[in-house]
Amino acid sequence: MTTAPAGSRGNRAPRVHKAVRLGPARWIAYGISVLVIAFIATQLWFFAQIGVWTAVNPGPTAFMRADAWTLAKTHPGISLQRTWVPYDQISRNLKRAIIASEDANFVNNNGYETDAILQAWEKNKARGKIVAGGSTISQQLARNLFLSREKSYVRKAEELVITSMLELWMDKERIFEIYLNSVEWGNGVYGAEAAAQHYFKTSAAKLTAWQSARLAVMLPRPKYFDDHRNSPYLTQRAGVIARRMGAAELPQ
Repeated sequence: MTTAPAGSRGNRAPRVHKAVRLGPARWIAYGISVLVIAFIATQLWFFAQIGVWTAVNPGPTAFMRADAWTLAKTHPGISLQRTWVPYDQISRNLKRAIIASEDANFVNNNGYETDAILQAWEKNKARGKIVAGGSTISQQLARNLFLSREKSYVRKAEELVITSMLELWMDKERIFEIYLNSVEWGNGVYGAEAAAQHYFKTSAAKLTAWQSARLAVMLPRPKYFDDHRNSPYLTQRAGVIARRMGAAELPQ
């Protein structure tokens, strides 16, 4: 029998495993992968949520939750006002006025107007900041349901993605019904029924053409016009919308 020489296998020191270090390129790739996965997961959640809302009415939106938090600090005496009413219990006057004011081609477009987006892009470029968005009713709803008031091109891109989901899942009547029940109309005022009660002490079903035109004009700046109800612009613009309402096409 031979004896193993000193330093042979029996006396060999254990190996030391060095930790694998990721280089900068691998860390960047890892970070990008995480962001991509998070983005896809978010889009899938939006898509699934919209699918649910084809049959179930949405609860408080992203805008409402943010507004409630702000009102609690700045206007403690004001609470959110919102009462959901079915599409057929909202005045046709209001529907026509909003389409005439916000999105004349609502029934026929696919959720966005390319020309309006390009015009907004040129205007923003000329001003050096985002001042216009060219948003359709579907785009406004996408923003109201999921996004914030932040003005950025990233948010605008997300808005277009969500708009496409809305148009894929829902018909125009359902989109308009949710819009009419979710859009902001003043300090803590959301939806047609709350707006009708807040400004005219009536129901959304009984709004006249003139009342509807005034409500439609308020939409781009609802809080401002809530505080400036006698604005000459509001009265003048409402007259323009009242004359256009007859040509507005409603979803069937």
